[in-house]
Amino acid sequence: MALHHLFHRFKSTLFVALLVVGAGVQTSALAKDAPSRFVASPQQRALVADLEHRTFRWFWDSADPKTGLIPDHYPGESFSSIAAVGFGLTAYGVGVERGYITREQAVDRTLATLHFFKDAPQNDSEDDASGFHGFFYHFLDMKTGHRAMRYVELSSVDTTLLLGGVLFAQSYYDRDTPKEKEIRQLADTIYRNVDWTWMQPRAPLISMGWTPGGKFIPADWKGYNEGMLVYVLALGSPTHPVSADAWKAWTSTNDLSWGRFYGQTFLTFAPMFGHQYSQTWIDFRGIRDDWNRRHNLDYFENSRRATLSQRNYAIANPGKWTGYGANVWGLTASNGPGDFKVQSVDGEREFEGYSARGAGLDYIRDDGTLAPTAAGGSIAFAPEIVIPALTEMKQRYGKYIYNEYGFVDAFNPSFHVHTRLRTGKLVPGLGWVDTEELGIDQGPIVLMIENWRSDFVWRVMRRNPYIRKGLQRAGFTGGWLEQPVTPP
Repeated sequence: MALHHLFHRFKSTLFVALLVVGAGVQTSALAKDAPSRFVASPQQRALVADLEHRTFRWFWDSADPKTGLIPDHYPGESFSSIAAVGFGLTAYGVGVERGYITREQAVDRTLATLHFFKDAPQNDSEDDASGFHGFFYHFLDMKTGHRAMRYVELSSVDTTLLLGGVLFAQSYYDRDTPKEKEIRQLADTIYRNVDWTWMQPRAPLISMGWTPGGKFIPADWKGYNEGMLVYVLALGSPTHPVSADAWKAWTSTNDLSWGRFYGQTFLTFAPMFGHQYSQTWIDFRGIRDDWNRRHNLDYFENSRRATLSQRNYAIANPGKWTGYGANVWGLTASNGPGDFKVQSVDGEREFEGYSARGAGLDYIRDDGTLAPTAAGGSIAFAPEIVIPALTEMKQRYGKYIYNEYGFVDAFNPSFHVHTRLRTGKLVPGLGWVDTEELGIDQGPIVLMIENWRSDFVWRVMRRNPYIRKGLQRAGFTGGWLEQPVTPP
């Protein structure tokens, strides 16, 4: 199962790519809900609060308290996903603000995590390293902390998602105590160690990754996708910054993906995770780069339109998949029932396991598999359609897709084949249902719920000097970037 799962994850990432010490914040005992144009009912707010708490528990319960490593998927045996660790480090702050855990608990877990990554072996060996040149392998063994399998790449984007949590910790733990000072120092060291320029065999672009033997992945981060955060952090580095033209190179193909799709005109990227990941940490509302200024919208508004378009696609339901509608929608990279071809009244149906599902101008990849994170991780963009979707999915399917850790990763009401499954189970009358959650899908849910409720993660990250520097070097102006950083 693990080999198949991992292989599909790498294929999905490559498939999408080819198509197209710091300041802190004042903390409080409990985050206050931020005002919003959309006013949720008390029942809706209770549902969202419950989902946030359950999703947080996934990170807290699944992590190894000694190393801080968080599994790729849980429950069950799994290797660690360094991206999941980045989401988890941030979720711990949410847990403190919401009263799920104490600040001391979060400090201790964060310290253990940062110590692990600061001390983890960095070298070019096949099996005895956690990383190289400051980057880390996509997946690490939960017990040894070393590269999980020989085909796992040294990943620029997964290292970036890890660093999102590292820099969050640097800015959130702002108190004048020995432990919080140490957190800030460790975070600074981990970030400064990353040699971004080494990951540029085809500069000014940044490669997706490297494997031992000196083999860089032949694909670079180019075009609108989750690579946005890669470039912001690479531009903000105080030790190994990439040149300013890197951002221009990354955005150079944006116009090829700009157009109208299911009622919305926006910069398209088919799976929703590409619109979510960078924005879980960075508040793009009101700040614009050169491309934004030419198209008169910011990246937050672009992601809002992408969310609206996803819902419109589900309403139209061109593939005639079971269950799709105004309040049941959401395509993104997720688990699936497996690789099967099935004959139906609508012709041959092709299903997949883990896949970068999505619908956009760039491509449509849809097999009827719905991932709640596609909607849940977009709550800050369009709460007026996301909250009814979360409500409907829970009411209709909750007995099988909602558990102690929130929503399972995915489900497919169109799949009813009685066969041996690599993941999930078949539920009579419903279809295929996953039995686990994935860290990279849980992360956007808990972080974006809190951003919708209180702007919390965004407020913390606005104070981080490396984030600000990276955005400014990319050419962003306006909004909060024009305002001075006030003391916590």
